[in-house]
Amino acid sequence: MRNMVNLYLLGVVLTLLSIFVRLMESLESLLTSPLPENSWTTRGQLANTEPPKGLPDHPSRGVQ
Repeated sequence: MRNMVNLYLLGVVLTLLSIFVRLMESLESLLTSPLPENSWTTRGQLANTEPPKGLPDHPSRGVQ
């Protein structure tokens, strides 16, 4: 009976150790990866709603 309890506790400890190692690996990959600073749209980009001036009007608009 004592042998079974020891094996059970060994399994629990190994499972917790495995979870801890995976958590540390994922935390390390989050810390070492470069942060995408330009992925968010800034307020200036949201406020600029007029089209770029270098593009001609689309022909379907009927502007001549």
